[in-house]
Amino acid sequence: MHPVTKALLWIGGALIVIGLLWPVIGRFVGRLPGDIVVDKPNVKAYFPIVTCLVISVVGSLILFLIQHFRK
Repeated sequence: MHPVTKALLWIGGALIVIGLLWPVIGRFVGRLPGDIVVDKPNVKAYFPIVTCLVISVVGSLILFLIQHFRK
């Protein structure tokens, strides 16, 4: 099987799993301590700093594990 086809199948599978788990994940993602919310009368801004860090660490860990066990 071509490597691009394999990668697309993995990405599609991951998106399906994330979509199925989103009701559970959505309760926590975006509401972590450290996320900045500015709520003024004319402006509402949201800066998910800690959420981005957590997603980055989890993604890096998953990619590391995939690479480690592939050898």
